[in-house]
Amino acid sequence: MPLGQMRSGERPNLTAHAYVLQRMRQAILDGELPAGARLIQAELAHQFDVSITPVREALRDLAGEGLVVFDPHRGSRVRSFDLGEVREIYELRMALEPLMVGRMIGKVSPERLDEAERLMKRMTRTRDIGLWSDLNRQFHACFAEDDRASRLATILGGLRDSASTYVGLSLRASPERRAESDREHAEILEHYRDGDTENATRVAVQHMRTTLVTIEEAHEQGLL
Repeated sequence: MPLGQMRSGERPNLTAHAYVLQRMRQAILDGELPAGARLIQAELAHQFDVSITPVREALRDLAGEGLVVFDPHRGSRVRSFDLGEVREIYELRMALEPLMVGRMIGKVSPERLDEAERLMKRMTRTRDIGLWSDLNRQFHACFAEDDRASRLATILGGLRDSASTYVGLSLRASPERRAESDREHAEILEHYRDGDTENATRVAVQHMRTTLVTIEEAHEQGLL
């Protein structure tokens, strides 16, 4: 499928920047743009039928999410798989997430929890790995959104964005992991609604640990 075409087959009613950003994120997360692929702005602009500016802005945003890296000699490319980096990202998330859960239990607004539930339901319906990965990122962000100005939320948000591409890799390598993740999401949301700090922390950390193990096993089997 050409990069300029969305999964639905129709270009959504978005700005050029938002459209290119959404489509490129989708292509990276589902493997259509593989790790290490060079991203040449002029070629991308031609494929999307837009000017260079929205492509440049989208690449900058994707770099901020950790999906794209800039090489001063070779230009932009999709971030390559790095098991050491994956482990560090998830170890940091597992260490910091209990702090965020303890801070936010009982403080996340009902509207934010309802938004998390809507995202969770969309995840269970879609078959698109790239879309699922992006919805997953948004789902977890809901629980920190009301504290988004804090240093802790900023750090965790960066780690979560950096983990997105690896989440997609884990699902492609182990499709059965997705159903398990959907169940864990439902548990996390339920514990937040109940104000259950202990179990929300337990499931959130286990959720991340299982994803990391899935990635490590796929790497050992040569799938990544």
